Amino acid sequence: MRVAIRVEGTVQGVGFRPFVYSLATGLGLGGLVGNDADGVFAEVEGPTPDVERFLVALERDAPPLARIERVATTNIPPDGGASFSISPSGPGSQRNTPVAADSATCADCLRELADPADRRFGYPFINCTNCGPRFTIVRDVPYDRGSTTMAPFAMCEQCAAEYHDPADRRFHAQPVCCPACGPRLALRDPDGSVRAGEPLATAAALLRQGQVLAVKGLGGYHLAADATSGAAAAALRARKHREDKPFAVMVADLAAARRLCEVDEASSSLLTSPRRPIVLMPRRPGTVADAVAPGNRQLGVMLPYTPLHHLLVTGPIVLTSGNRSDEPIAYRDGEALSRLAGIADAFLTHNRAIHIRTDDSVVRAHRGTEMLLRRSRGYVPEPIGVGARFRRPVLACGAELKNTFCLAKDGRAVISHHIGDLENAETLRSFTEGIAHFAALFDIAPQVVAYDLHPEYLSTKYALELDVEHCGVQHHHAHIASCLADNGEEGPVIGVAFDGTGYGTDGTLWGGEFLVADLTGFHRAGHLAPVPMPGGTAAIKQPWRMAAAYLAAAYPGGPPDGLDVMTRNERYWPAVLALGAKRINAPLTSSAGRLFDAVAALLGVRDTINYEGQAAVELEQLADPGETGSYRAGIRAQEAYCMEGADLVRAAAEDLRDGTTAPVVAARFHNGIAALIADGCVQLRERHGLSTVALSGGVFQNQLVTHRAAARLEARGFRVLTHSRVPCNDGGISLGQAVVAGARDRAGQVPVTESRGLRPSGGSRGVVPPG
Repeated sequence: MRVAIRVEGTVQGVGFRPFVYSLATGLGLGGLVGNDADGVFAEVEGPTPDVERFLVALERDAPPLARIERVATTNIPPDGGASFSISPSGPGSQRNTPVAADSATCADCLRELADPADRRFGYPFINCTNCGPRFTIVRDVPYDRGSTTMAPFAMCEQCAAEYHDPADRRFHAQPVCCPACGPRLALRDPDGSVRAGEPLATAAALLRQGQVLAVKGLGGYHLAADATSGAAAAALRARKHREDKPFAVMVADLAAARRLCEVDEASSSLLTSPRRPIVLMPRRPGTVADAVAPGNRQLGVMLPYTPLHHLLVTGPIVLTSGNRSDEPIAYRDGEALSRLAGIADAFLTHNRAIHIRTDDSVVRAHRGTEMLLRRSRGYVPEPIGVGARFRRPVLACGAELKNTFCLAKDGRAVISHHIGDLENAETLRSFTEGIAHFAALFDIAPQVVAYDLHPEYLSTKYALELDVEHCGVQHHHAHIASCLADNGEEGPVIGVAFDGTGYGTDGTLWGGEFLVADLTGFHRAGHLAPVPMPGGTAAIKQPWRMAAAYLAAAYPGGPPDGLDVMTRNERYWPAVLALGAKRINAPLTSSAGRLFDAVAALLGVRDTINYEGQAAVELEQLADPGETGSYRAGIRAQEAYCMEGADLVRAAAEDLRDGTTAPVVAARFHNGIAALIADGCVQLRERHGLSTVALSGGVFQNQLVTHRAAARLEARGFRVLTHSRVPCNDGGISLGQAVVAGARDRAGQVPVTESRGLRPSGGSRGVVPPG
């Protein structure tokens, strides 16, 4: 018999054709295999039992980096051919096959790297079909060498022989190279001149001497320094203008990671996976310089993921994005030299181009599973499968902070790498260039664009300039829809969306929301009681202002004496209270993030912040994990339940006045947030009959809140959905926007009449709550 086979999924650049070749020839089958723009096609011919064994093994024994989504077979007439061949790639009419993510150096390549008898001994660009650069070097599909940034490097005779040998591990490995024919390292001074000597050894010596090194990686330049040197870490922090935000650290192996952090089984699996993300773990004291992660009980650690890293890293080194604060990572050689010249003492670079910048991914283990905080290198551009197919292709432009975009077509959503905060021209350029690259790479021409309702977001302004149909999606609805899509569900659910801020349908700033939602629409069923944000955005950067607003709400007659936050800020306290009372530059907000800020300032954790979310992060770290006491918030039963966050602030203030320690107060506040969530969901279950809860928004990066809220909900009989494939923070917003736009499009609700940002929509569409 002869069977035509179509394999869809991540099956290019992962050794799938040589795998098929070896499998077929091993079974004595004839036929062919090749790549085209839709994936892998094959034909196999032979005795029926052997063909059937082939089809079983095709999925069961696929290469480690392959992600098979679908295998389709059709019986066709035999042609009597007994030989098996690999066909040249065809251009095809569409580009539907996912491109593989970059993958860490495999064990086989590491053995060769360390073998003095191997011709690739010590070669920093060693790779094979099971590892190495993929997404960051791909310019076009099908995935062949000519469509990558390896095209300028003609293979030498030996590499070509490996490439064409079906029995070799590098058979059709597109980035294959060696010292004779591949990329080469160079060590440069900030003026661009090449330093004499062996680049790698000299660079390692510079790190040992306490200097700052710019290192060209897979998706961009990193800045490296000795993590055990306080002076080196402090110098990097000062030059990068990064006052407090922790640096990531790279160590040589898992044993070294265990010396720095408490590494549980789940974290160990994440550290050693081919994705090689930064993994946040509890930090052991006295292991790295305090300046690496000042005042932080957590440390972000990663293992080497390129051969260059394996050769460079012996002791722990800081390895942070090559940029100044708030800029995107530098990835082109010229821009790296110009942008990083005032930071790095030298540049360890090479002549293989990076086609698209891609930051490191950040994860943590939570309840034994993976929680993504930043989805980028190692994960992107693997698509997210969604339940219902998109009727028309969709572009979702994401949010302003932690921006990602999403292109969706058929049953797949392709979420971009981490773009960053859209607050400057360079990041906006990265956003627009990324959309153009993804659209070309995956052959997706959007007919619908989804965007946040905030009229001043740069992503929204970009969306509204596109000549396609528009679909505005409320920020917190997008959060819940993202969680639904992450779990392969459509709702309706009780959605708890807690974050820093989002533009509400009533023109106020939301962020402590209980929604009854499905993919098509939502109803605002409950929320934290709004309080003013004195000074607007100044209240985000100065959490003591939120303490003033919440204390005014908690004590209408005036807060009691003896609160340190008032003493520390007594000069401006009356003026800030006046702003809030008169609603002058003091928009109302229901934000849970601002409630965390208020308590952090009340406890003396932080009156001002140097990076987004800093006060809440440090408040979580302050909390005593053994404390079980809890503050309670009242609930006002209105059309939408109103949760009194000021009750938590009052309870915290009273405990402080009674001499309760700050770690205990912080823990009781966290437990109070978890109780507030559970109590609110119980009220909504009684009203709406829903028993599934979706938790989303940046607040749920907080492990203490997420774990304790989920435990309370489950104890009360709820099924709890959390994020695993995309971040719960704004990095997951674009997926939520995409699936909402897709659902509305299927329901005939696109274009949305209020889509131009003049009048936000949301509550009137989709789910109508029972009763």
